[in-house]
Amino acid sequence: MLGQLEQLSYFGQTYLPNDNARAEGLRRLLLALVADVRVVLIALAWQLARLKLASDLDEETRRHIARETQLIHAPLANRLGIGQLKWQLEDLAFQYLEPQAYRQIRLMLAERQSDREAYISSFMAQLRHIVGEAGIEAEISGRAKHVYSIWRKMQRKGLDFHELFDVRAVRVMVDSVAECYSVLGLVHTHWQPVPGEFDDYITNPKANLYQSLHTAVTGTRGRAVEVQIRTHDMHRHAELGVAAHWRYKEGGPRDSGLEKRIGVMRQLLEGSEHDGDDASLLEDFQNLTTEDRVYVLTPKGEVKDLSAGATPLDFAYLVHTEVGHRCRGARVNGRIVPLTTELKNGDRVEILTAKEPRPSRDWLSPRLGYIHTARARSKVRHWFKMAHYDENLVAGRSALEAEFKRLDLDFDEAAEVLEHFNFRRVEDLCVAVGCGELGASQVAHAVERKHPERRAEATTIPVSKPVPARPGKGSDIQIEGVGNLMHNMAQCCQPVPGDDIAGYITRTRGVSIHRQDCRQFINLQRQSPERVIRVRWASQSASRYPARILIEAWDRRELIRDVSGLLAGENVNVTAMNASRQDDTEQVRIDLTVQVEDFDQLASLLSRMQSIQGVTTARRVRDV
Repeated sequence: MLGQLEQLSYFGQTYLPNDNARAEGLRRLLLALVADVRVVLIALAWQLARLKLASDLDEETRRHIARETQLIHAPLANRLGIGQLKWQLEDLAFQYLEPQAYRQIRLMLAERQSDREAYISSFMAQLRHIVGEAGIEAEISGRAKHVYSIWRKMQRKGLDFHELFDVRAVRVMVDSVAECYSVLGLVHTHWQPVPGEFDDYITNPKANLYQSLHTAVTGTRGRAVEVQIRTHDMHRHAELGVAAHWRYKEGGPRDSGLEKRIGVMRQLLEGSEHDGDDASLLEDFQNLTTEDRVYVLTPKGEVKDLSAGATPLDFAYLVHTEVGHRCRGARVNGRIVPLTTELKNGDRVEILTAKEPRPSRDWLSPRLGYIHTARARSKVRHWFKMAHYDENLVAGRSALEAEFKRLDLDFDEAAEVLEHFNFRRVEDLCVAVGCGELGASQVAHAVERKHPERRAEATTIPVSKPVPARPGKGSDIQIEGVGNLMHNMAQCCQPVPGDDIAGYITRTRGVSIHRQDCRQFINLQRQSPERVIRVRWASQSASRYPARILIEAWDRRELIRDVSGLLAGENVNVTAMNASRQDDTEQVRIDLTVQVEDFDQLASLLSRMQSIQGVTTARRVRDV
């Protein structure tokens, strides 16, 4: 447990400034949860302490901590059923994020508080008498309503504070489930139920295993009162959640309730690990912890839990990634339905599959409505990314091994720079090199920067230095061994600083500079290997280089404006742009030629373009 706490310690000392950091923080929390639930209980309590002490911090830090709590810690406490922590985390975070709304609700709660308390006391006295006459032993108390839940209900239902009936709330606790329903009958007999306000969470527990009966009735003077009815055991579980389930006993039996709560989080974590997509982890978690859920059945009767609005395609990917990839249709309650059909509680869903996986790019269009959950959307994107995985893996590994060998580096050292390039596996790094997202020299130089002592040692060893070209004004290439030669950038592959390059001696135009993975250069090298010459980028460059980019996106208004705005914000000059709509689809292809300083700027540009709404791919064109 100590090791898990150390893994989380960093996140308890600082706030998480963006979604990437929050996703990593969530990942560590989930890893700790599936390893030892006590660690997460401590982490949630620690976050509550941070919030209580945040009033001494500057406003920006307070808001970041509160936002982190609202996105991660409060939903996690709710999903684990720890009501005591959930309410406190939500109210404190709300206080820092929406201070004016928080103060207004507190003031409204304070107004006429004595009148409200007197009314509830009178209602409880009547209820005790009614329940007592029925021979049922019950503990009846007023229920505190929390500020954030009041505000959320006002927003969700568009109600004014004074229209909320559950500001006046009563809780009844009895010994058995049978007595819960007996008390419900007594309440509905003596007071008029409010239509549409009854929920049976005993028969149909919430996703976090919460159980209770909720109803609302009209009392004297026409005032509505919310009544919650549950057993003492249900109340303990509602307040403590996994802490109520957990019993630390070496080799003791596992608690099914605890295993169910943690099992859902384990599936979320495993799905994220498989997809390698941190960005969707946070969205998946938010979908998982929302109160609006639908519960559907597999053909064998197994219950599956999805966020409201989910489709048969979301269901298919929840069952198994391959089922989703091979999905070609669906039956809901025995009838063939479109894959865009919104599932309802109790639907029995059967997925019709093909022999081979063949996702459609149409599934990624928000407008078409095939997919609702981030989890399914991430898996579809991942499939298209990995369609040429093996080919890119081999090419990338070969390029890296050659570059590492040239610089006398050990290929195993590539693992040292995975975090620098935001990868988790060496294989993913190789694929990025193979598909042109990274240059092999970039990876090798990052490894060299990890070991500055080697460079220091290397400078003491006499070596024969290449004779560089005397770079004149505007010269960015050093040609090894032959001095200064006329050279030009090949238009077939448009290399930029950071690319792995090679020179080819032409008959009339000096040395032509190509990317090493350029198809035309590979053909020239095969035909006339004696004309190939080693070249490298000069250490500094003030030039800009053309690079061709291909963007594929779903057509929408202002798409071109958003792309142009991003380019202007990055201070990138555009020399050519052509946009065309694909036949019979809603996709647009935008072909750009831009001028960039180096590979790093190009990679950053491609990454930011991927974040534009509707963009499915943004990649560099290998050969022009």
